[in-house]
Parts: sequence; C-alpha cells; structure tokens
Amino acid sequence: MKLESPKVTLDKSAEDTFNFLSDVKNFESLMPENISKFEVLENDKFLFALKGMPEIVLKKKEAIPNSKIVLGAAGGKLDFALVADILETEPNKTDVKLNFEGEFNAMMAMMIKGPISKFIETLVTNMKTEV
Repeated sequence: MKLESPKVTLDKSAEDTFNFLSDVKNFESLMPENISKFEVLENDKFLFALKGMPEIVLKKKEAIPNSKIVLGAAGGKLDFALVADILETEPNKTDVKLNFEGEFNAMMAMMIKGPISKFIETLVTNMKTEV
C-alpha cells in the first residue's frame, strides 16, 4: 500500500527543513491533537500513540542531506516506511511531501488507509507552523 500526503510549501531552506525533520524529537510538534503518548527512545528512534490506536515505534533508517528522510517501523508486527521528500524550489522555499509505504493484507489495508492518510496529512500541515 502506498499513500502520499499533499505537498506543502515551507518558507524555509531545504537544509533547515531537513535539519528539523532529522531530529526525531521535533516530530512531537507535528503530531495530531489526539496524540496520547510521545517518547524519544534514542537519538534516531521515537514511540508515539494516538488515542484508540496501538503504540508505534519509528526509527530513522535513511537520511540524504537536504532531500530525503526515511523513518521505518522499529519492531512490531507491521513493516512500513514513512518517507519525507524535501525539494528546495527557490531560496527559503521548500516543498515537502510525505509518502507512506507498507505491505499489508487487504483487510488491514482497508482498515488503516483512512487513519494513515489523515495522519500524514496532519504531519505536513503542521510543518507550515512548526518547521
């Protein structure tokens, strides 16, 4: 299953955007209002939970300076990745889009498609005010 967020344009350089997203503790400020738990576990790993959902642990798997950050599931039963694509369009103007990729059976995909789409849309929308 592949989902993508809308693209947002930030009034920041690609480097500033990359540096913000590289620090996993900054993801707390991007989370939806219905977050019930957020905890940094290591420099590159954090745990979060949304009300009514199980806890999810994400770990930074890849970082390509100023252009891409890949967070992946760190344990648990589901294997997925959250990819932030960063593109500087002009000085201090950067487009960011989040892509979610995971392998799920049809039933699971049907259940999580809506909540995950809304989740990644919230993350990029909050980038406009937090990054």
